[in-house]
Amino acid sequence: MKLAFVGYGKMGKMMDSLAAEYGFEVVLRLDEFNNAGGVAMTKENFAGVDVAIEFTMPEAAIGNIEKLAALGVNTVVGTTGWGAHLERARAAVAAAGTGFVYASNFSVGVNVFERVAAETARLMAAQSGYEAWAWEIHHSAKKDAPSGTLLTLVEAMRKAGYERRIDQSASRAGAHPGTHEIGFDSAADTITLRHAARSREGFARGALHAARWVVGKKGFYEFRQVLFGGA
Repeated sequence: MKLAFVGYGKMGKMMDSLAAEYGFEVVLRLDEFNNAGGVAMTKENFAGVDVAIEFTMPEAAIGNIEKLAALGVNTVVGTTGWGAHLERARAAVAAAGTGFVYASNFSVGVNVFERVAAETARLMAAQSGYEAWAWEIHHSAKKDAPSGTLLTLVEAMRKAGYERRIDQSASRAGAHPGTHEIGFDSAADTITLRHAARSREGFARGALHAARWVVGKKGFYEFRQVLFGGA
């Protein structure tokens, strides 16, 4: 399977080092130096590419998504902070008849953690004596705050039926790869749920797993569907 990277920073390089384990040959690596303004996103460059992984910047993501769809290339998007353009992405993928997978976080552990947080929120919804918080920390270079992952966790709690206030906060410092925490506190006790990433490797492997899964498929998917199935 032939793989292209759109965005080749730290995550791209890590995925490149692991790609062969997932059956991929990396045939194209685009970054801000050889793809300024999207000039390298051409039919010739993407000929024979089975799937592309887009890991760039929030402001560049939707343009890259639309270009890849127009080229007929199945795509996995790991960039966060572009959620306001989700319907544009969905329309582009539908018009092109390609396959697409996105997530606020490609860590398998984070996706399991989301389900745990949602179930806890469901159980706590009727317990009026408890108040909730959601907090995260990432490295100082991360652009979006709060993270897409934290917003997804809060959304999952809301969908599970937790309607009371959820205090949200974010920290940016150092080289931290990412910790997310959900908590419930009362006068009697505290429940704390936490996921801590040790490195970027978990995100890289999740994105590669999604890329292998979406090869040859059509449709618009979230990573949780790749892991757990369902609509």
